[in-house]
Amino acid sequence: MRWRPPRQTPVSPYITPAGAAALRDELDRLWRRERPQVTAQVQAAAKNGDRSENGDYIYGKRRLREIDRRVHYLRRRLTEVVVITEPPADTGRIRFGARVRLADDHGTEFCYRLVGSDEIEPAKGWISIDSPLARALLGRGVGDLVTATGRGHWRVLAIAYATDPRESAEGR
Repeated sequence: MRWRPPRQTPVSPYITPAGAAALRDELDRLWRRERPQVTAQVQAAAKNGDRSENGDYIYGKRRLREIDRRVHYLRRRLTEVVVITEPPADTGRIRFGARVRLADDHGTEFCYRLVGSDEIEPAKGWISIDSPLARALLGRGVGDLVTATGRGHWRVLAIAYATDPRESAEGR
């Protein structure tokens, strides 16, 4: 295994129940379905003789390494994560899992949801709790002015937390 320098900023361990379920599903899919298929393809390709020029063998082995790397990451990550199932006691402040409506200097409104680093989806407005904007928002309340490095000024218009488990899973 190759040495890598440690991460500069640690990743938050928090995740939503839907995010944890998605990680478990991906691990199950990779380990129980995809890896056995690729292993069978590599074994079949190995029987064809010269492996140095056998594309199926070479690319299959590469895919196995990718799968094994991801499986290793998922197993380790699932032991580290803290699943947040309940909203915080003070729902008037921005914490993990909050849906936040902001307005910039020009009055344009944006909606974001603060989620774990493994479940970000920019198209849905889901940003990592570790992002500069999310860090600037943490602990703020409605009406507060927030300055995010390189992003400008924002005013907090509304804060909401998912109370229905289905809402959390569907990403609404």
